[in-house]
Amino acid sequence: MASISANTKHRMTAPAPKKAAKAPAMGMGKKTAGKKAGAKRGAVPPLKPAVFGSAGAIAELKGLDRDAQKNRIIDLCRNAMGETSLVDKSKPHTASTSRDRGAASADIAIAAKELGINFVLKECDVMNEMQRMLFPEGIQSSFQEDSETGGGLKPSASAVSLTSLGETTATSATTMGTDSKRGKPTPANAREGCLLIIRAFCERLDRQAEPYMVGAFLAAALDECGSSSSSVREAAEDAAKALVSLANPWAFPRLICPLLLNSLKSNEWRVKSNALDRLTQCTTTSPVQVCKLLPMLIPSICSQVFDTKAQVTKAASSALLAICKTNPNPDIEPAIPALVNAMCKPADTNKAIEKLMGTTFVVSVDAASLSILCPVLSRALREKLAIHKRNACVVISNMSKLVSSPEDVAPFGPLLVPELKKVASSVQFEEIRDEALRALGTLTKALGELAASIDEKAEAEAARMAREAEKVKREQDQIEAERLAVAKREEEIRLREEEEKKKFKEAMDAQRELAKIEAEAAQKAKQEDMIQKDKEKRSTKGKGGKCQGCGLKKCKKTCLFYSD
Repeated sequence: MASISANTKHRMTAPAPKKAAKAPAMGMGKKTAGKKAGAKRGAVPPLKPAVFGSAGAIAELKGLDRDAQKNRIIDLCRNAMGETSLVDKSKPHTASTSRDRGAASADIAIAAKELGINFVLKECDVMNEMQRMLFPEGIQSSFQEDSETGGGLKPSASAVSLTSLGETTATSATTMGTDSKRGKPTPANAREGCLLIIRAFCERLDRQAEPYMVGAFLAAALDECGSSSSSVREAAEDAAKALVSLANPWAFPRLICPLLLNSLKSNEWRVKSNALDRLTQCTTTSPVQVCKLLPMLIPSICSQVFDTKAQVTKAASSALLAICKTNPNPDIEPAIPALVNAMCKPADTNKAIEKLMGTTFVVSVDAASLSILCPVLSRALREKLAIHKRNACVVISNMSKLVSSPEDVAPFGPLLVPELKKVASSVQFEEIRDEALRALGTLTKALGELAASIDEKAEAEAARMAREAEKVKREQDQIEAERLAVAKREEEIRLREEEEKKKFKEAMDAQRELAKIEAEAAQKAKQEDMIQKDKEKRSTKGKGGKCQGCGLKKCKKTCLFYSD
């Protein structure tokens, strides 16, 4: 056995140095285990065909006669919608997947490109089938106002009962998976397939598909973003993105913008979030048209900034910043982030006004610029501190000098004129009142002849408010009178109940007193009876007065109880 001493040497191998971890590239973070709810999806690759991916397959399709081509397109359409017929239920089958439906959709798009889009969509009845799946109650039902839901894209009213379809020899794979919670009787696979066909047509046919796809299916794509199926939601988002990219910029004012604003009234937060994302996308595809509609877009988006869902709030803030940046006015361009931040966070209103205080207005101010400035300025005029009101008055005065036309500032006159009048009449500092009067004069000059109409409208509004206040006062007086009458009746009922309770208490007290007296009398009689019995026990005489020993009234001398 080897011995170990102080001179013993041990040889150890040093561990290899650890390699330093490479820093992640810019914009690339650590992969998370799961996808966050509401996370934005990146760009998706184009759909790849499964049948017509080669030139030979396309040439074979062109060589078929018209009826054979039509049957081939119909089969592809059924495959795209997941309608694989199962004649024999006992044999196993392969279910249709999203990849299969996407490949069939790409094949239909390639066939439309080669054979003619009108032939595929109209003669092969592909468009009617898509509208039947996406609009079960007709396309007009999606644009009706619903008083119960508060507007938005109207979903289907009810689902179709599967038991009413009856027994058939062939079972379709699309009989299951309906979106019944949202009242969608059509299968989810079929709706996903229709959305994939829309996307494939936008990718493969480009401008040729615009007249057939944008106006007909953008509403459906927005509505399906609220589906309970995740695959349908993703397909709807991709289809809506492709449709907006495909649309002509001049389609935004009349077609795309009304649909997007109508989608913001939906109860589904995913529909609103996707509509806001599409508005942000429109700022790159049609910035000029978006800029012209800023007076209509900003109020609608500002109402979504304070939504209860964080995803909607974030999308609204991004959309608001994007549409405001479409304004080409170089004077307010540096202040746009601060103005948008003030719209989203009212507490930062003063920071935006301070940013505008350093702005020198040189370019004429149009309606688009006013739609960005006036909401913040109106809120600044309602601030508590007088110095903040003064800053807003200075900005309004400088801004009003460069208004291009009275029609541009007319929609914002009712927003600023009443607040300026309040500042001019209620603030205690004379300098600030003078500044408010100066701003009011400049704004009135900018309004021109429209100022009188605004004053008339303000007077009419004041008269209407006075009538409303009087009506409210009468209603309040009536409610107060009814309340007093009810209180009086309740007081009478209370007094009557107290009187009844008092009488009942007195009766119960009297009854208890009588019961007590009877109990005392019975107790006394019982005691007397016991005393009498005790006396009888101790006495030598019985009840008749006779002696209990000899039985005589007068005992003999021989009796035990004899006494002189």
